Amino acid sequence: MATGTVVVLGGTGFLGRHACAAFAAAGADVVAVSRRPGPAPDRSGGPAPDTVRRVPLDLLCADTASLARLCAGADTVVNAAGAVWGGTEQEMADANAHLVERLVRALTELPGRPRLVHLGSAYEYGPAAPGAVTDEDHPAAPNTPYGRTKLAGTQAVLRAAAEGDIDAVVLRISMACGPGAPPSSLPGTVAAHLAAGRAEIRLAPLHAHRDPVDVRDVAAAAVAAAGAPAGGPATGRVINVGSGRAVPVRDLVDLLIALGGRPLRVVEEAAARGTRSDAPWLCLDVARARRLLHWTPRRSLEESLADFLTAAGATPNRPRPTRQPHPHREGRT
Repeated sequence: MATGTVVVLGGTGFLGRHACAAFAAAGADVVAVSRRPGPAPDRSGGPAPDTVRRVPLDLLCADTASLARLCAGADTVVNAAGAVWGGTEQEMADANAHLVERLVRALTELPGRPRLVHLGSAYEYGPAAPGAVTDEDHPAAPNTPYGRTKLAGTQAVLRAAAEGDIDAVVLRISMACGPGAPPSSLPGTVAAHLAAGRAEIRLAPLHAHRDPVDVRDVAAAAVAAAGAPAGGPATGRVINVGSGRAVPVRDLVDLLIALGGRPLRVVEEAAARGTRSDAPWLCLDVARARRLLHWTPRRSLEESLADFLTAAGATPNRPRPTRQPHPHREGRT
């Protein structure tokens, strides 16, 4: 169990907010760092105001010395900061790579050795063949700006850990979902249409398979990584965090609509250029997480999406819908 002082960079974002809540529940003294104060704690999983100290800081403008002062005295530093889809490649590079490089330098300058838990992305792997289960030894060959910049940040962490300069674990996360998911996400888009009572939603083709994992399970993996023994088998390693199952995206959308309890016609139309990824398949092998962190995903996709709708102010139909998403392929979980 991770205790002591935990600094969460990007502490008011989707992943960071849940990480703060999980560490606070574990008894840690949590410091949430972000440019904006963030949303008030609510059903989306934000921690109670009296359990987390908030520090406003524009991390993209913070130099190495500022980051070192911020992390001094911490037992754990969780990097949940970064730019996601929608920004320019330079914006992604600044947030996903250059910030991480400065953070690594800052941690090497500290007299103590806080454990760095760096939240990477499964998109660092690049496209996988349909039916494949991707483990951590799979060569990383991302084909999107997001994947490339996330990989650059991970590589900076792994290089410093290999040289003995920092104590770090990299969690390579699949598709996080659940309460508090951003409005720009696929679930957020569908939920907005349901809330507005619209009869139709137009989406890019829903042919892909993804590996959805509840954001609260991701946060539990971060706590487990923070508590892994220093110098143990998890140190300096990449560890996949996912459900270990590939789910058709169309099934995910249909389940969300069924849980929403309102009719919503889905129209698939030609994808615009610059979409997030053309990778048709994502399924992670999470055996290493079970072995090294004693972690396994706990929440079903139905529970995750129902809780998402509740957090968004909707009242989901909790009974199991007639049509459910089905795992097309299971990894070694």
